[in-house]
Amino acid sequence: MTARTASVERNTNETQISVQLNLDGTGQSSLKTGLPFFEHMIDQIARHGMLDLNIDAKGDLEIDAHHTVEDVGITLGQAFSQAIGDKKGVARYGHAYVPLDEALSRVVIDFSGRPGLEFRVQFPRARVGDFDVDLTHEFFQGFVNHSNVTLHIDSLSGVNSHHIAETIFKAFGRALRMAAAPDERMQGIIPSTKGSL
Repeated sequence: MTARTASVERNTNETQISVQLNLDGTGQSSLKTGLPFFEHMIDQIARHGMLDLNIDAKGDLEIDAHHTVEDVGITLGQAFSQAIGDKKGVARYGHAYVPLDEALSRVVIDFSGRPGLEFRVQFPRARVGDFDVDLTHEFFQGFVNHSNVTLHIDSLSGVNSHHIAETIFKAFGRALRMAAAPDERMQGIIPSTKGSL
């Protein structure tokens, strides 16, 4: 199998972001965003997705974290699209349920070639530390729009916002890993009746 890696840079007036991604990694990450809780969540994607992921992001945090979080999602989505390539021989679909104490989340992903996000999550409080939990949606919307995947995220239970967020990011990593995994019976085949994704 050819290396499924990508390196992407995104530079705007609001953010400067670089992402290096290896879909067939060992769960290692190096993350510099200036947002500790966000880095903790992205690390869950790497660890549970068995991705190697380096992100260096500088953004206008003096305004707020919105641009940085959204643009990391965009850049990671672009890197994913580049690394997954034509999707020949992959499982295409992935899902995961992940609990953390009272919280339980479900994430389902389809490498459909069409961007779509269904995000059904209610956070009991607006912030975890200094992090605005509404930005979780912005991260995933950015990822979906630029990776061209269909993504369903459902928080099924939970009263602690940290726990809810962590189950979402862990489940996303695991669903992504499942969908990106090579399927021996699909070698050289694009998993779609259309012949392309």
